[in-house]
Amino acid sequence: MPEILYQDDHIVIVDKPAELLSVPGRGEEKQDCVWRRVQQTFPTARIVHRLDFSTSGLMVLALTAESHRTLNRAFQERLTEKYYEAVIYGQPETDQGEINEPLRCDWENRPLQIIDYEHGKNAHTLWRILKTEPQGCRVELKPITGRSHQLRVHMQFLGCPIMGDRFYATPDALAASPRLLLHAKYLAFPHPDSGETVQFESPVPF
Repeated sequence: MPEILYQDDHIVIVDKPAELLSVPGRGEEKQDCVWRRVQQTFPTARIVHRLDFSTSGLMVLALTAESHRTLNRAFQERLTEKYYEAVIYGQPETDQGEINEPLRCDWENRPLQIIDYEHGKNAHTLWRILKTEPQGCRVELKPITGRSHQLRVHMQFLGCPIMGDRFYATPDALAASPRLLLHAKYLAFPHPDSGETVQFESPVPF
């Protein structure tokens, strides 16, 4: 069971471990996931958003149909605020910046995503260096949009892939960590019942 950080009558906040699906995949071997595990304790739990299989960190699940609709709207209208922490391989030329590179699925190599200026969807990430690491940098990432694999592809575009990323890292960056060093550490959104902003934090496990 992912660690439950908060619960009330409307939502539950969990800390997803790395290497666990958010929702079921295809096939019997891909049925274990955050949603099914949370449903063992909260049978009415519904998925609102996802984290990649290899990414750890904060997820909110809705416990009623109304809160599910309200939270879906909040995510679609970008009323949420999310911060991630990652360790990237190499050193960017500046201490902070933003990346606007449109993304689409690489259909021949699913689930990989690629930058495509003709058919890609808008993808926007803010980043800043927190401190220098032996083989790279620890960075804070703020996704403005929520495209699949957005942070991973944008760091690759920066020339500094996330360590341990088996999809987008160079061989050296992949070998630098046994897991993807990407963690969803902060999540804020309007509470679906009160409308007041609630915020949650999760300690970075690497």
